[in-house]
Amino acid sequence: MSDTSEAYLQIGEVAERTGVTQRTLRFYEEKGLLRPPTRMDGGFRLYSEDDVKRVEHIRRLQNLLGLSLAEIKEMVEAQEMLREITAQYRPEWDVAEKKRQLRKAIDVVSQQHGIVSQKAEQMSEMKAQLAERLQTFDRWMAELEHAERKAPVA
Repeated sequence: MSDTSEAYLQIGEVAERTGVTQRTLRFYEEKGLLRPPTRMDGGFRLYSEDDVKRVEHIRRLQNLLGLSLAEIKEMVEAQEMLREITAQYRPEWDVAEKKRQLRKAIDVVSQQHGIVSQKAEQMSEMKAQLAERLQTFDRWMAELEHAERKAPVA
């Protein structure tokens, strides 16, 4: 650990803070969703606050959008790429270079937008199917209530 000013957390602490299991953290690392963590002399994994934020972001994407791990990896990598583009930006660049950087950012966000749009479309289709089913059930209920009112009382 070269930078002692940054606090590191062990895997159990990260798991507790993010609501995932230690196994899930190792799985995220194996699948490339998390960078391999810094290791202590004994081989224990050490995670930074950025790692914690990344896990929280992954969880949000899973919960909110129902994204697959591959889609999450794309989204997270795109977010990192945007941070790099922003960090590299220099106000003194000429217009052509600024436009080149902006095109890179647009491409990255367009990728993210495509993933989210696809999920939103799928959710919208499912919502429409459920609304149609509810209408059918409401119609059946109305027919049964109508039949019940007309039926002679025994």
